[in-house]
Amino acid sequence: DRPGSVEHADVLDAYVGDMLGLVDTAALKPLKIVANGGNGCAGPVVRALAELLPGEFIHLYDEPDGTFPHGIPNPLLPENRSATTDAVRAHGADLGLAWDGDFDRCFFFDETGAFIEGYYLVGLLALASLRRSPGANIVHDPRLTWNTVQMVTAAGGRPVMNKTGHAFMKERMRSEDAVYGGEMSAHHYFREFAYCDSGMLPWLLVWQEMSRSGRKLSELVSAMQEEFPASGEINRRLDDPQAALAAVEERYAPDATGIDRTDGLSLDMGQWRFNLRMSNTEPVIRLNVESRGDRALMEAKTAEILAMLDES
Repeated sequence: DRPGSVEHADVLDAYVGDMLGLVDTAALKPLKIVANGGNGCAGPVVRALAELLPGEFIHLYDEPDGTFPHGIPNPLLPENRSATTDAVRAHGADLGLAWDGDFDRCFFFDETGAFIEGYYLVGLLALASLRRSPGANIVHDPRLTWNTVQMVTAAGGRPVMNKTGHAFMKERMRSEDAVYGGEMSAHHYFREFAYCDSGMLPWLLVWQEMSRSGRKLSELVSAMQEEFPASGEINRRLDDPQAALAAVEERYAPDATGIDRTDGLSLDMGQWRFNLRMSNTEPVIRLNVESRGDRALMEAKTAEILAMLDES
């Protein structure tokens, strides 16, 4: 038997070059950006990119440290957002960014420090992708859909709904040759990135959209938030999630105008809709609710379904 060998290669420069080659860097307007690496792997990559980009970067927790001294880097949890929010406000930044540990997910904060739900970033990134590839296919998950479908259709693209999860999304991205795929959980997939999810390309493309339009991030998403207010994903740990899902279906299905089982249960109730699904990775059930321009209705229906789940 021949012994194996180990070869070390530094690919950071090549990676940075590839990322910058996918955006029009000459058109990027200088911004002040808070970049929270969460002590994961994002920090060194962001610093390498920042050296070649205009504007000012405020780096937080950018040294990789597997003990995560500032908490687990998961900005989907509201309790993990305050450091980025506070830094955006303290520095008067134009944009806040935060990543999970392996930086395959990127999370956004506007110039006020407000967290922007990943749902609305899917619509924004779909629009940016369709500018590069008019008429292309856009894959999206079924949890929250109305805004994405409307934006993609209006821009001349073709929305394709698919089961949640990176394995399912990548497979569908390839079979449809989709230019972009987005999940509200902040996984964003790109044809130019081998149909895989990237945590770096999304913020570069959003920066490009801000520069192109001359608008703040809050202004880019405000119309989406008003037209399709959403609950964000809410988790519940239940002893019998299957029974709870069946009870919710029995309660609402008779009045639904549409039923979809691409991933869990999605019911279209006309002026509002919801998706209820069991997690692929955790013993929880996940709820997402949205409405057509009626935040009070969305909040009332969210509370109504949560009450059913809590009683189950």
